[in-house]
Amino acid sequence: MYYYEVAPTKVVRATQTTYTYHSTTAVQLGSLVTVSMGKRELVGIVLHETSRPAYTTKPLHALDLPPLPSELLATAQWIAEYYATHIATVLQTILPRGLTTKRRRTPVSKIIPSRDRTNFLLNKDQASAVKTLLSMSPGTAILHGITGSGKTAVYIELVRDCIAQGKSAIVLVPEIALTSQLVAEFCNHFDTVHVTHSNQTEAARHLLWEDILRSTKPLVVIGPRSALFAPVEKLGIVIIDEAHEPTYRQDQSPKYSALRVASILALHHTCRVVQGTATPLVSEYYLATSSKRPIVSLPARARSQTIEPTITTVDMTKRQHGRHKFLSDILQSHISTTLADGKQVLIFHNRRGSASTTLCENCGWSALCERCMVPFTLHADAHKLLCHICANSMRVPTSCPECGHTGIIHKGIGTKLIEAELRKLYPHATIARFDGDTTKDLTLENNYQAIYDGEIDIIIGTQVIAKGLDLPHLRTVGVIQADAGLALPDYTASERTFQLLSQVIGRVGRSAHQTSVVVQTYQPQAPAITLGITQNFMGFYHHTLEDRRRSLFPPFTFLLKLTCVYKTEATAIANARTLAATLRRRYPSLTILGPTPAFYEYQHQTYRWQLILKSSSRRTLVEVLAHVPPTHWQVDIDPYSLL
Repeated sequence: MYYYEVAPTKVVRATQTTYTYHSTTAVQLGSLVTVSMGKRELVGIVLHETSRPAYTTKPLHALDLPPLPSELLATAQWIAEYYATHIATVLQTILPRGLTTKRRRTPVSKIIPSRDRTNFLLNKDQASAVKTLLSMSPGTAILHGITGSGKTAVYIELVRDCIAQGKSAIVLVPEIALTSQLVAEFCNHFDTVHVTHSNQTEAARHLLWEDILRSTKPLVVIGPRSALFAPVEKLGIVIIDEAHEPTYRQDQSPKYSALRVASILALHHTCRVVQGTATPLVSEYYLATSSKRPIVSLPARARSQTIEPTITTVDMTKRQHGRHKFLSDILQSHISTTLADGKQVLIFHNRRGSASTTLCENCGWSALCERCMVPFTLHADAHKLLCHICANSMRVPTSCPECGHTGIIHKGIGTKLIEAELRKLYPHATIARFDGDTTKDLTLENNYQAIYDGEIDIIIGTQVIAKGLDLPHLRTVGVIQADAGLALPDYTASERTFQLLSQVIGRVGRSAHQTSVVVQTYQPQAPAITLGITQNFMGFYHHTLEDRRRSLFPPFTFLLKLTCVYKTEATAIANARTLAATLRRRYPSLTILGPTPAFYEYQHQTYRWQLILKSSSRRTLVEVLAHVPPTHWQVDIDPYSLL
């Protein structure tokens, strides 16, 4: 008889992670099994062999699947320990749903987008980057290439070398929408490309996962954050494209950074991680510099004879900018000229909806979500007000519910309003909008080929259109309000503004054609705006690093965000104050900010108060978690944002 410690994929007890079961035959570590837990049958993973316990054990039943790679299993255990998360929660993340369900295999027709440039001839900088990255020791490197410098060509050469050695590659993208472009490039070079993302059906993801697990050939797996857990047997490289993006941070339990997890997975596989980006995270760049990890630069455009775009900054505080309320005369002129030439326009604004505020001009009443106490956003196309936090909605009022006045006005700018205005101004143009409200059949992913081929005249969108796209017909980029995110009370607000502005400007200036960018802003002198317009990363890096050194924010300290959630405000405040007093008494060296109301103080009909803890020792912050009550508290260690 053999005895094993099995970790179920569901939390049975918060204080216990494994349970002992027996088998009449030997079972490999990492094997997927079913076990009985009371009246339930649960899927579990065999973690290690153990001796016979004093109590009676139940049998385990192995599934007809190969065991998980030991490196992936070790990484899952690291996530549980490093992020203080129950192993069952981690296993739910790395395994597909419905493992015990029998799936019918049906042929799926794959429509692969096509691209013009498929045979890359590396320039001097790219060839040097490939040589440096291939010669580096296992670990993490930053590939810092300006927009249009040809990072994808470098990725392909790195993966080609990896496949030649009989090893697999994982390529991460920040958005599902960007998989089409990368898949198109990689499918022209490799026959074993597997694409995985959350828009696939449960059955499709399960079957794909099983194919990867059973494969004996080197594979190329492409997808967003979750693709990191593809069960490849021999991993040779992990490439993280647009590595600065916040989507690489999972905000639901288990909360983890894909950048950190990738480095641990690579450590177990003894392979490389390449973080490719034009705007590296300030913390990551500092970490690479201080630890002397490689930072490989691509300082020039990949294509010869490219023409830098003409960039015009429009100060929107000057009322002479034009007759339209948010489209300056300069921007409209560029749009008209571009459309007349039969080319594309891209309009960027990082706000959804039609208007962000609905109020009464007589008494000042504002339409607020009763569940979250934040302003409703107007969606004029659906003629409703929508809460972007809890999705609560209400009909657009025709009169004020407080005073009865009919003077209801809507303020603010969103992508739907921009779309409506542009349709009025350019009725013959083909216009498409891409944001969080876009229906499934109209997503950027599903319409990528039409955009690439120039069938869409004006592209409107939020951050999804600002990054990674290489569009040969694009000639004009317009930024409606570049400083829209600067007012957010968060230490990363200026960094995010700089990244988005640099990235969206980088959509043009990639060819020998004359292109233009019009940046509209109310804060033209803000460092994030001036440095973003010139795409001066090093200038922004040193400026931001000094700010964070003075204010003790990452990378000079570790953060822990604790959020107290209760139905009543008084209870939330009282419990937050009690925990704050306890922690200040037990850990006098900690910097504890708060308790204060969370940025979204009232969500889903609950009040939220938070504590922000700073420490030079991450271990101390992990120790603090033992004093946090198990209920009514949300824990976020190493938070990407304090909002």
